[in-house]
Amino acid sequence: MEGIEEVPVAKKTIRNKLPTRFDDLAAALPPQAILNETQYERTVEMIDRLMAHGKLTKGQSHYLETLVQLVEAYEASHHAIDTSNISGIDSLKHLLDENGMNASDLARLLGVHVSMGSKLLNGDRSLTLDHLRKLSARFKVAPSLFID
Repeated sequence: MEGIEEVPVAKKTIRNKLPTRFDDLAAALPPQAILNETQYERTVEMIDRLMAHGKLTKGQSHYLETLVQLVEAYEASHHAIDTSNISGIDSLKHLLDENGMNASDLARLLGVHVSMGSKLLNGDRSLTLDHLRKLSARFKVAPSLFID
């Protein structure tokens, strides 16, 4: 008909219900070493589906953990972030900022005079082994993060 334009209707994607058993999930997407971006994307998509699923069965949870480890291994070698130009003090400043802390808070955390927080952040003083232990425990990171 003239003057009437057909508008294509978007197709709905119907996601199949996720299997509950590990073996059934593995049949759908076998957990194996990820060798390329296509496998990586498929694996991440399955992780997303499992994460959005809510409460997982034991089999789903075990399968999810397996996929996460495979993705972590692939990302470590193919999507690694270069942190070689980030100093220990930069890391400390970032953690302080993310936690709403300042130089005075740092000094209190480390149990040192209030002026020492600024000196540490400015690089006028170095972190001690005791400082590294306290920072590592407080921010739940490896002490090596603060060492250049």
